[in-house]
Amino acid sequence: MSELQMGLLALGGVAVLGVFVYNKWQERQHRKVAERVFQQPGEDVLLDRPVPEPVWQEGGAAQRQEPVLAPIGSEDEEWARHEAEQAELARKAALAPELPAEPAAAPGPAGGEPPPWDAAEPGIDRAMAPDMPPSVPELSAAPAVETGSARVADLPLPANLLSPSVDAIAILEMVERVPATQVLASQREALARLRKPLRWVGFNETRGEWEAFGTDSQESYRRLRVGLQLADRQGPVSAGDFTLFAAAMQQLGDELMAVLDLPSSQQVLDQARQLDGFCAGVDMQIGVNLVSRGTPFAGTKIRALAESAGMVLGTDGVYVRHDDEGLPLFSLQNFEAAGFAPDTLKSMSTHGLVFLLDVPRVPRGQHVYTQMVELARRFGETLNGVLVDDHRKPLAEPQLQHIRQEYVIKPQAAMEARGIPAGGALALRLFN
Repeated sequence: MSELQMGLLALGGVAVLGVFVYNKWQERQHRKVAERVFQQPGEDVLLDRPVPEPVWQEGGAAQRQEPVLAPIGSEDEEWARHEAEQAELARKAALAPELPAEPAAAPGPAGGEPPPWDAAEPGIDRAMAPDMPPSVPELSAAPAVETGSARVADLPLPANLLSPSVDAIAILEMVERVPATQVLASQREALARLRKPLRWVGFNETRGEWEAFGTDSQESYRRLRVGLQLADRQGPVSAGDFTLFAAAMQQLGDELMAVLDLPSSQQVLDQARQLDGFCAGVDMQIGVNLVSRGTPFAGTKIRALAESAGMVLGTDGVYVRHDDEGLPLFSLQNFEAAGFAPDTLKSMSTHGLVFLLDVPRVPRGQHVYTQMVELARRFGETLNGVLVDDHRKPLAEPQLQHIRQEYVIKPQAAMEARGIPAGGALALRLFN
């Protein structure tokens, strides 16, 4: 090892030793400063203040006084005032009457002793909570009263308004009520092009029920059902009609900020074809023809017979027999092209009359058919006519009973089985 290397090592050792010595000196200096600081006497705000002696009352009990923090820099007179206030409080406490003892607990409902604390409140020790009042029996909660709108999903939609078996129903649920007039005006132009009937139904939250509404409605609704009829006597709903309906409902939902639920197009079209096929199989109109034996029927006699039977002449030139509720039962029309009119009945005459029963639109069709045949016979006796079928063959009793069974009873039984009773609200819509 050279002399240069030896010199450098010695110089490094001296530098390290110097740093060590300097650190020890700094530590000693800081320790001296700390000792001087902590050795200086200082006033303790809490401990150096004199504590007032307890005030002894008669009977040997001392009135306990809590220590009070005096404001820093307060004067002697403030402390004296504080002591006077404490003494006055002690004097008043001594003069106050003792609290009466806690009254005994009232007997329970059965007249027995009240249950022990641990029995009344499991898990609570009475000795550990002497100030806790006796437990109060919990009252049973009254059943929640549901508003008419809260359970609307459970309230069935009346079939006389809309029915999934007859209508494609769009469901719209909104946050706020919307006036019926605004709903109807939204897509009026688009929906006017539909070739099938459309029905609007809303939930009336005041009355708690579904109701149909139109342009004259003054109500507002948050829940809407819009139904497109699937079929009528012109056939099933077309794909174009349903596409137009679905687009209009989507636009309506967007405008009203409503949640929209709509059946699929294929489902609607399949259901419409099936419904139309069923309707075609039960759509019967039974006609009983009364023709003259040679002498034409005078209009005045026809009028007298019809009015005596309770029939009313309509604006369409047809007499109609109604039931007690005003429902049409069967009609009487001219066998020839001209209809009946009040101003021409006096001078007109005809060679035949037709009694017509619209089977799907009449309840209890077999009884109505019997009434119609009896009235036709009475007309025939008075006017000198004969009952014939469409081929001008006379109708005897066996033929009339066959018509009654095959073309009245059976179709109406099929309608009843499908849930579309003859003469009901759904049947009147489908066979309009």
